[in-house]
Amino acid sequence: MSILLNKNSRIIVQGITGQEGSFHAAQCHEYGNNVVGGVTPGKGGQMALDGAVPIFNSVADAKTETAAAVTVIFVPPFAAADAILEGIDAEISLIVCITEGIPVKDMMIIKNYLKNKKSRLIGPNCPGVITPGEAKAGIIPGSIVEKGSIGIISRSGTLTYEAVHQIGATGYGQSTCIGIGGDPIIGSSMADLLLLFEDDAETEAVLIIGEIGGSMEIESGELVGDKVTKPVFAFIAGSTAPPGRRMGHAGAIITQADETAAAKKLALGQQGVHIIDSPADLGSTIFNVLGN
Repeated sequence: MSILLNKNSRIIVQGITGQEGSFHAAQCHEYGNNVVGGVTPGKGGQMALDGAVPIFNSVADAKTETAAAVTVIFVPPFAAADAILEGIDAEISLIVCITEGIPVKDMMIIKNYLKNKKSRLIGPNCPGVITPGEAKAGIIPGSIVEKGSIGIISRSGTLTYEAVHQIGATGYGQSTCIGIGGDPIIGSSMADLLLLFEDDAETEAVLIIGEIGGSMEIESGELVGDKVTKPVFAFIAGSTAPPGRRMGHAGAIITQADETAAAKKLALGQQGVHIIDSPADLGSTIFNVLGN
């Protein structure tokens, strides 16, 4: 099994005629053969991906014609909020926004608008979602993932790729890999996704890759031992980051004492999470603890 995305997922790409959108849409389609359409206002009726999929003027039209349940967004920051809202209004089940640089004010509106809606948002400013051997919605390279039993939830794109490589080398592989994004306001939190992995019969354990800033990691740790029974591992980046200085992502800034890497590791460890201190040990720690 998997969460969020599988071989039956029907995917559309908003911004499919742009340079990034067309390139990555082709990669997604090549991986799972399940990109069924694209959306670019004013270009409806044309074809994309060398004639493989139709282009529609709106997400609503694309959903009606293709029965798509997933959309991946590759549009500029100034238009991304409207693209997300369009997906929500069309009741697309999974919205994956790759776009970086969306204004925080726009994301505040979107976060509020998502309440009680039928859509789940991953991102923005994220690498997306991939279920090895089945489907990908985003920019995670399909060549580096391997089908397996470890779920991954990550705030860091680069560390996601490193974790995938190391876990694959142990023989465990991944059930589903999710890059949630590093912005201050994002759609789905670690806790949201941790519960989905808990309910997935084929996910044996979960790796959380966090960083300084915010409280998502601590909130997810509070679920461990209460609602989450599977082994959970965590690596927190930014141990040497000084308070008040942003490190990499817009959300990676320490504003309170419990947002440091040390504080997060302590809190997670107290909840029974297996703490990984070095990114070089992501795969080996999981292998040694699970004992297979």
